[in-house]
Amino acid sequence: MYTARCTNTRREQQKPVQETLIPQSIDVSQRARKRIAWRLLPFLFTLYMIAFLDRMNVSAAALQMPGDLGFNDKVVGLGAGMFFIGYLVLEIPGGLIAELWSARRWIARIMISWGIITALMAFIHNAREFYVVRFLVGAAEAGFFPAVIVYVSHWFRYRDRSKAIAVFYAANPLSYVVGSPIAGVLLGLTWLGLRGWRWLFILEGIPAVVFGVITIFYLTDWPRTAKWLKDDERDWIHAELEKEKEAKRKARSFTIWQAFSQRDVILLTLCYFGATTGGYGISFWLPTILKRLSGQSDLYVSLFAALPYLVGFVVQQLNGWHSDRVGERRWHAAVPIFLCGVMMLLAVIFGSQLWVAVALFTLVGACYYAFHPCFWAVPTAFLGESAAAASIGLINSVGNLGGFFGPMIMGYLVSRTHNFRAGLLFLVGNLCLSGLLMIAVGAGRKAKQEAVEAAAI
Repeated sequence: MYTARCTNTRREQQKPVQETLIPQSIDVSQRARKRIAWRLLPFLFTLYMIAFLDRMNVSAAALQMPGDLGFNDKVVGLGAGMFFIGYLVLEIPGGLIAELWSARRWIARIMISWGIITALMAFIHNAREFYVVRFLVGAAEAGFFPAVIVYVSHWFRYRDRSKAIAVFYAANPLSYVVGSPIAGVLLGLTWLGLRGWRWLFILEGIPAVVFGVITIFYLTDWPRTAKWLKDDERDWIHAELEKEKEAKRKARSFTIWQAFSQRDVILLTLCYFGATTGGYGISFWLPTILKRLSGQSDLYVSLFAALPYLVGFVVQQLNGWHSDRVGERRWHAAVPIFLCGVMMLLAVIFGSQLWVAVALFTLVGACYYAFHPCFWAVPTAFLGESAAAASIGLINSVGNLGGFFGPMIMGYLVSRTHNFRAGLLFLVGNLCLSGLLMIAVGAGRKAKQEAVEAAAI
């Protein structure tokens, strides 16, 4: 009887402790996730917006530059694509450097160098200089995207990663929304004997240098060294991420070369190649398409061209949020990119009127940007550390060659046919194929992935 009474007493003493442990744990996780998100994501968003302004300002400059320098559509398309040849050079090493050395320092180096070279675009005078400088801008920016994806995996759990990437990736469509009107204004300027397109490159190169310097002091490489986190928050996120790593090791530990030969890594690379071929092909040529269709001023054309990216931002966030909520990635990526191809096909068939074309290209943008956050959550779901970093670099570098082939082939076909129909149909095929490849990703790996995710919970 005494024993029973003692046992009951111990249970009563333990009960309040057990009841308070769970709320305390939840409180720590909520505080840590919120503090990390507010500290890192707005800054990473800003960096990526600057990156895309500098990457794609050539599409706005193409409204004036060809006339000033005597470039035809083929030269403009090839020059725009040269960025991605340079981009291929350091992409895989960039991801590894971010994982093994310092993502913060590597991102800072990239931004400072690409900002300086972007400004040099203002001083080109012939096609050869155009090709060389665009190549150097790509080489300077190479490694930025995989470094940021690796950096996100150092701070956010798998179950939070799609939302985090969606916030960061929002800079992609919003850079067009913000950049298009700015570009339209700058194109109307003539200062110190320089035309607007030259000032566009100069003024959009400066922020990259400034924020590159800020990055060194603002970002923190790892949670364990983050003084801006409280001790319990720092311990909680460190433990969560270590638990995920251990779960991946138990399921399967890949070397870098083993990861490169994995079926899903190959499929993801081909899928991304098709998506970027279609996406960059249309994003580069859209202002020119709308200009020739409408005959409006550069400013009005820039505003029309911003609509697909504004809607793309909204749909992107919703799709990333829903993907995290239901814990599904493949279909959340495959369906939007396939529909992107379908919407572009409809634009080819019915887009002879300006407002119909704007509406359909807006849907193209919505579907294209919905694809990315869910797509980039996939590699870190089954690969860890160096294997994930190198694979992200491989997928992004080879995939982004589509940014070379899309604008270049589009320019070639426009020069040959004197209209955009054949080029757009080429982009349609790439986008639809990308959707089919994405459906094939993860086939046969679902049970293994569920085991990894269950072990990480």
